[in-house]
Amino acid sequence: MPAPEDFGVEMVGVPEGADLELDLRLEAVLEGVLVTGTVRVPLKGECARCLDPIASTFEADFQELFVYPDTRSGGNADDDELRLEGDLIDLEPVLRDAVVLALPLSPLCREDCPGLCPECGVRLADAGPEHHHEAADPRWEALRGLLPPDLAPDGSRPHDRREGRQEG
Repeated sequence: MPAPEDFGVEMVGVPEGADLELDLRLEAVLEGVLVTGTVRVPLKGECARCLDPIASTFEADFQELFVYPDTRSGGNADDDELRLEGDLIDLEPVLRDAVVLALPLSPLCREDCPGLCPECGVRLADAGPEHHHEAADPRWEALRGLLPPDLAPDGSRPHDRREGRQEG
């Protein structure tokens, strides 16, 4: 069965037209047909932290009752109940609910993905643990002009740092 369009969430989903692998069990019950199964789908998307592409497979279980239209329950079926349409069962809404509701809203390429540097945007996994930026908090930037020109941001004077002294 090919996947319909928009079969996923914002960051990850099933590619349109991809093959869905279904393992179904159909049981005749008094009210209709009970469908129990598992769907396996290919997933494509991007990591929510580092934006690298993700490709994997996903499996979801489902169970749904499709009621006969000529039974008392089928004639008075609620809007949220699924009905048999002649001899046909429309599995798309059931599969969509099973897969889309179980997908992670923030998929990760790996569990410990460090993401991107908020300052320069480089992947932190590539940059390594020594990657950092000497950036002052922008909320304090207006006060920087109040410092005397020979006073360093840490409060010391340049000549004190050279000689190893500190005024206190």
